[in-house]
Amino acid sequence: MLGWALTFFVIAIIAGIFGFGGIAGASAGIAQVLFVIFLVLFVVSMIARAVKGRSVT
Repeated sequence: MLGWALTFFVIAIIAGIFGFGGIAGASAGIAQVLFVIFLVLFVVSMIARAVKGRSVT
């Protein structure tokens, strides 16, 4: 998912350089959403790993 976010970020930069503002804005928005989803899933997986690592027995 982080790869997709970086891909859309690169598309946004290239579109911005060539003057396609609408495409650049849309790609940047998609990249931001994907990055936030990536961060949330990363934090959830780290918490799950920490909880799973603790043994009650």
